[in-house]
Amino acid sequence: MGKAGRFACIFTPMALTIASLICLIIVGLGGTNKNHAGYNSLYFFRANTTDINVDPTDLNIPKNPLTDAIINQTTDGVKNALDIKDFYHVSLWNYCAGDFDNGKDKVTYCSPRQNEFWFNPVEVWGLNNTGVDKLFSKELRAGLDAYQKAAKWMFIAYVVAVVTTIVEIFVGIFALFSRIGSLATTIVSTVSSFFLIAFALTATILYATLMGSFNGAVKKYNIHGSLGHNMFVVVWLAVAFSFGAGLFWLFSSCCCSGRSNRIKYGNESGKKGKYERVDSPYGHRDGPAHFQSGPGYQAPHHGVPLNNVGSKPTAYEPYRTANV
Repeated sequence: MGKAGRFACIFTPMALTIASLICLIIVGLGGTNKNHAGYNSLYFFRANTTDINVDPTDLNIPKNPLTDAIINQTTDGVKNALDIKDFYHVSLWNYCAGDFDNGKDKVTYCSPRQNEFWFNPVEVWGLNNTGVDKLFSKELRAGLDAYQKAAKWMFIAYVVAVVTTIVEIFVGIFALFSRIGSLATTIVSTVSSFFLIAFALTATILYATLMGSFNGAVKKYNIHGSLGHNMFVVVWLAVAFSFGAGLFWLFSSCCCSGRSNRIKYGNESGKKGKYERVDSPYGHRDGPAHFQSGPGYQAPHHGVPLNNVGSKPTAYEPYRTANV
């Protein structure tokens, strides 16, 4: 297999690595632009508060202007008093909120992006110091605390996966020239895949658990949580591409040497050659043979020269290659 074959062998894992990086970038773009429908469709978790139904008399909260407004108004008034939108999308860096417009999502606000972001409904819905947060069950509050810690690890795993995938692409360039380069790329790819799988598993388990706890706690208020299908498809596509790239990098480190299998004869130009008869050291090829005699000497049989079998045997090849 020559250099062209080596290039073809490296092209596949390189393309898969680039595809994995593109998927990771798409994950990071979720929720970054409220005016971009594609970005707004990328979220891990969605809280639908369209049909929220709260009985103000059951809140048992301290008396203040805000709670007076809640008690004296309808359910719609509750939403307006708390400034609760119809839906909330939780992405990697932030959350976005909006209302339904003719049955379609219309994002009206995206929070500032921040590292290690986690969605805190008590803070987002302005329930601090109102006593309304006590409506949340103990299990949900414990789940939110665990969610906050897990979200930090998930973000770190994502960043490491992105960085190592970029490094994998650059190191992969050296894999074109040798199998040692492929081995080094395989090692980097293994690290990248590990953190990418950790990120995907953490996100999937984390938000699936959060959805269950959230729905169990707020179901009676007609608030519904769901997972973002598009986001998780992109995340697991990134995992699949990364895993496939790792396998092909490993294959290229064992095979695809880049060396030609053609055996070269003759001079260094690589021209093919053929065998031709050479003169015997004991006589002439085209004339009568002049043989010597003496101890240790054996005469040839049927015109085939034999080697000396004395105390110091030597190898003799009666044919040699010649360029054509």
